[in-house]
Amino acid sequence: MEELILAIVKPLVDHPEDVKVEQKEDHDVLQLNLYVHPNDIGKVIGKKGRVAKAIRTVVYAAGANQHKKIHLEIVD
Repeated sequence: MEELILAIVKPLVDHPEDVKVEQKEDHDVLQLNLYVHPNDIGKVIGKKGRVAKAIRTVVYAAGANQHKKIHLEIVD
């Protein structure tokens, strides 16, 4: 899952070396925290959150077979 997020986000930002995904897993929840450079936060979120919503949609669809609830949070 981390590789998928990195593959989506790194081409969008100006500082791809600062993109990091942290994964925490409970028995029924998979928490993913996406860290980006503070100057790139707007590019990852997009106008009215459209880019962030699209990233979440792809991640949730890819994780549907894991039978866990997935939360993706963008942290600056």
